[in-house]
Amino acid sequence: MPSSNKPLAVVTGGASGIGLACARALSAAGWPVALLDANAVAVERSAAQIGAQARVVDVADAVAVEAAAREIEATLGPVGALVTCAGVVQHPLPPEELSIDAYDRVIAVNQRGVYVTCVAFGRRMAQRGAGAIVNIASVTARRSVPLHAYAPAKAAVVATTECLAAEWGRSGVRVNTVSPGYTLTDRVAAQIAAGERDPRAICRNSAMPRLVRPEEIAEAVAFLLSERASAITGVDLPVDCGWLLAPAWDTYGGVRAARRVEPAGATAPQVTG
Repeated sequence: MPSSNKPLAVVTGGASGIGLACARALSAAGWPVALLDANAVAVERSAAQIGAQARVVDVADAVAVEAAAREIEATLGPVGALVTCAGVVQHPLPPEELSIDAYDRVIAVNQRGVYVTCVAFGRRMAQRGAGAIVNIASVTARRSVPLHAYAPAKAAVVATTECLAAEWGRSGVRVNTVSPGYTLTDRVAAQIAAGERDPRAICRNSAMPRLVRPEEIAEAVAFLLSERASAITGVDLPVDCGWLLAPAWDTYGGVRAARRVEPAGATAPQVTG
């Protein structure tokens, strides 16, 4: 059960996927948790599962985010931790086929939504002199990929994190980024099952030949929010099984095979998604 000596943790996009995994990890670590999500049914269901509070909020609506921050602090208490995980995905379309409406929605949620959420909750932390924020970006922020709205928006999240870390550092607020690699959420699992994603390509291009688990992202987030990370601010922490490292090795024949020697009669582990 959450411990009374911890302030409230707020997780946006907390109804599913990485956001829900983060909420579970924080709850298990003793934080009281509030989930914010635009999906009313899903956020109520997920909050009930972990004993959290639920609020229906679209982070693209700056007025609604500010109102939520004001209401949450008035009714649930001061927020000491924030995870901005709300986001929308984008199909890997050529720019001439990516509609401006789709582009604007990605920017509104993935970039602007992170900023307005940080401002709404972070300024209150700064006024109290304490708090920690983790923004969820993506490894695509660091590489050229055919995601002409999503990847630049995530790169902006990393830059925003650095700006806010310097802005609020002397006010006792730490701000960091976690950049997930390809993560086996329910959504990604469904895409794999439908043949829309090839996990073999992801594994082939990763130093550790597998997808990331949502709980592994959550562990990194929980660490950065904890006192164990008390001197860490402004960093971007990739949690990606080495996806950022491996692709360039293809020029040299690919990442080398494992050195381990399997016992006689053992079956080598299979590389799967």
